[in-house]
Amino acid sequence: QVQLVESGGGSVQPGGSLRLSCAASGSAFSIYTMGWYRRAPGKQRELVATVTREGSTNYADSVKGLFTISRDNAKNTVSLQMNSLKPEDTAIYYCNAGAYTPKTGYLEVWGMGTQVIVSS
Repeated sequence: QVQLVESGGGSVQPGGSLRLSCAASGSAFSIYTMGWYRRAPGKQRELVATVTREGSTNYADSVKGLFTISRDNAKNTVSLQMNSLKPEDTAIYYCNAGAYTPKTGYLEVWGMGTQVIVSS
């Protein structure tokens, strides 16, 4: 079983920064893509950023130039540096991974989420 645990959420004033981290753990597994999604109040979950094992990144238009995703393959971790935060960035942020295990094959894994609140 592969598990993802997020950390780093919290409250920050507009213009501030936060860094989210996510660690994957479990039995024998490999991960190709890791990423962050978010669900704002009253809205659907949306992609924030993803990164492949090779380091290719993809960002939502709303966060390009403001957020940076990074990954440590050896440690099975992914981070999201969030700068110039705005109230509309308020959401629960979820870590996601496309994992592969001998027992289950391919599966999508989600963390429990970490809350980010941007307000004055």
